[in-house]
Amino acid sequence: MSAGTDPVRDGRLPATDGIGDGDGGGRRAPGERAGGSTTAHDLAVRHRLLLALSALLTLSLFLSYEGVHGDADPLRTSSAPAVLSLDTALYALGQAEADAGAATPTSDFQKQISVAAQSVAAVAGDDAGGPSGRQALQTVAALITVYVVEVQQAQRQPAGSVLREAYLSYATSVLADPGSGILPRLKALQAQRRAAVHRQTSFGPLLWCGWAATLLLALALVCCLLETQLFLRRRFRRRYNRGLLAAGALLAAGLAVTLLFTVWTHAGMTDTRRLLDRPLSGRELNHAGRATAAYLADTGLRAAAAGWILIGGILVMALAEAGLRRHIDEYRFRPR
Repeated sequence: MSAGTDPVRDGRLPATDGIGDGDGGGRRAPGERAGGSTTAHDLAVRHRLLLALSALLTLSLFLSYEGVHGDADPLRTSSAPAVLSLDTALYALGQAEADAGAATPTSDFQKQISVAAQSVAAVAGDDAGGPSGRQALQTVAALITVYVVEVQQAQRQPAGSVLREAYLSYATSVLADPGSGILPRLKALQAQRRAAVHRQTSFGPLLWCGWAATLLLALALVCCLLETQLFLRRRFRRRYNRGLLAAGALLAAGLAVTLLFTVWTHAGMTDTRRLLDRPLSGRELNHAGRATAAYLADTGLRAAAAGWILIGGILVMALAEAGLRRHIDEYRFRPR
């Protein structure tokens, strides 16, 4: 070979790209661009895809998680106790009605009336039904007072007297009149609260679509992480990329925890709905109160984990960025 002859320029040897051509050639200098190299473009595409999938997955997971857990705390603190309180009031008033016809006032009657009034006040205190519900409960409380007065007036009259029967008849109409009585009003409120429980515990089509989209995005992100890891191994002869491995581990752990929390919470909400879906009385009320508290235990803590989904998503994006940034910077071409 004569001095001054360039075998590459003469076409006898192929030009190589070093890093990026996958053939094990020598590394090229930073900023040097060989004709036909696609490494910079391939890195940029994978970089954008990883960040986009991470952002979409974070948003989808957050909304889907909130869709389930966002109703758990209102169910535990408001809707379920309201249903139990209304069942208690209905049962207590039924027991009071059985004692209303006694010849003399009884302590059982006063006790049951007191339980009913306290239960109605407890439902009014959570303000779950809004202004209309609060107004309806105030009306019920006032009617309970009227009912007690009429029963007391009847018990002051001689047994078998016409006036006694008239007072008792009016008291019964105040309690059970189909149009405006206490019991029909309480049953209407009970139906509204049970409907709220059904809404809060349902896993409707929108939630199914949200979780399906979340799982598909998670699968796509995992595949993208694996493909990018294989791409870097081929092009840069690096067996593992720590940033991408850490992002994948965080993704798997975070998704597993959120799915587990969601299954636990939804199971507790479903058990609560089944328990409250029928009228309860007597000892069933005490059992239902304890069971509901057990079913919905820790739902508030799990609901608070929604904020960590956003933090976890940002960390996954940061790890993916860190894993690719060094290679992207190496293939960043500046205009001459």
